[in-house]
Amino acid sequence: MDYREGIEFLYGLRRAGIKLGLKNIARLLSALGHPQKRFVSLHVAGTNGKGSVAASLAAILSAAGYRTGLYTSPHLQRFNERIRIDSETVTDAEVAELIDEVRKRAPESGATFFEFTTAMAFLCFEHRKVDFAVIETGMGGRLDATLLVSPLVSLITPISMDHTYHLGSTLAAIAAEKAFIIKKDKPVVLGAQPDEALTVLLKRASSTASPVRLWARDFSVVSQGKTFSYRGRDMALDGLHPSLLGEHQHVNLAMSLCAAELIGKAGYPIAETAMRKGVAGVYWPGRLEWWPNPPRLLLDGAHNPAGAQVLAQYLKAEGIDGIHWVVGIKWDKAGSAILAPILPRCKALYCTVAAGEAFIAPHQLAEEALKSGVPADVFPEPLAALRAALAKRGPKEIILVAGSLYLVGEIRDGLEKMEMMP
Repeated sequence: MDYREGIEFLYGLRRAGIKLGLKNIARLLSALGHPQKRFVSLHVAGTNGKGSVAASLAAILSAAGYRTGLYTSPHLQRFNERIRIDSETVTDAEVAELIDEVRKRAPESGATFFEFTTAMAFLCFEHRKVDFAVIETGMGGRLDATLLVSPLVSLITPISMDHTYHLGSTLAAIAAEKAFIIKKDKPVVLGAQPDEALTVLLKRASSTASPVRLWARDFSVVSQGKTFSYRGRDMALDGLHPSLLGEHQHVNLAMSLCAAELIGKAGYPIAETAMRKGVAGVYWPGRLEWWPNPPRLLLDGAHNPAGAQVLAQYLKAEGIDGIHWVVGIKWDKAGSAILAPILPRCKALYCTVAAGEAFIAPHQLAEEALKSGVPADVFPEPLAALRAALAKRGPKEIILVAGSLYLVGEIRDGLEKMEMMP
């Protein structure tokens, strides 16, 4: 099986949809000889920021000289992005080999797309003999396919309303699902949480005798424009220069630094220089990413109300108005709540859908914009929307692409192909 055939097989598993539960993944990992037991895991859950936290923690560990695996989802442009070793994505040949191996060793697994992909990642990390693997949950925690790792440290980023169909309709219910990555006697780093979610998380930590490092109590940041200082329980770092934009990323990076402190206390030394290098060097595309050509084009993966609020805060802090927004939002998201904080800064909307995913009908987004007095047009695909925005924006106006990571990925793919044209 070559790479193309393997990817077609994987995407064919998506037809089974999302099936939360641990029976399939337990059977699958058993057939593979439990590869998740061959490396030290760090487990990351939450609603927003968990990808940034996972990527920055992996960057710190790699900078410290540890061979580090990183497993995240979804990908922006290519499947290979989901599995990385020391920031490098796995090769096409390796993806094909992993698919073949999992299929041969577990032919009757009945796995879903995410379960199969998770098994591939763990097998890859075993093959590559990583020291650490930073594992991002797919959706929840309690029934997530990644739950069968035994983490040295767990991290939970801020929890907000998202995936309510699968996780519950209240913050407490969602927090209860994600809290299951907190394991007995293992420390957990908690980002800034709503009171309703924090109560649930602390109760879980108490019941598992898990030491807690809590945002604003045990670690914090002092932001100074585009730089920041970290204050932890056992150390302080001044003058940090993050590669990730936005003050909210200072908080995400602080979670990774706090986890690095705990990893060091567990007997795996991480020097201050490695922490600084990791913070400065982490690369996480599609999150407040300014595209170089064409200029004044901002890509952001905000895809739920909390993410939209963070994006709006960044736009306000930068004094950005008169935005031409290329927008598409998945069908199961709160479209109106995502639009609301950003619409006041918009000059026009270009509503569209990404290929292969179920999106809110573009005309519905356009109608919502018109209610707020913002002109809006509908386009059948993202690049047509982008071309229209490029044609209509003024000399100093920016284009924003946001609303879905799938949308951002398709736009990025198109921009890269444009750059390769003579």
